[in-house]
Amino acid sequence: MPIYHLEAKVISRGTGRSAAAVSAYMSCSKILNDYDGVQHDYTHKQGLVWEQVFLPENAPAEWKDRDRKS
Repeated sequence: MPIYHLEAKVISRGTGRSAAAVSAYMSCSKILNDYDGVQHDYTHKQGLVWEQVFLPENAPAEWKDRDRKS
């Protein structure tokens, strides 16, 4: 029987962290942080088993792209 687990953490710029960096790391992708202009590239990271962007029904389809520009 599968055991489901959800872990949620607060990412705060005040502590020197970046939501863009965490998102890039967790999804093994490349994301540009518009706030400080830093490109976070974790495309060579190993170990990603599964990833999916969850959106509400009415959300625009282009929001599926993690590196989407505003």
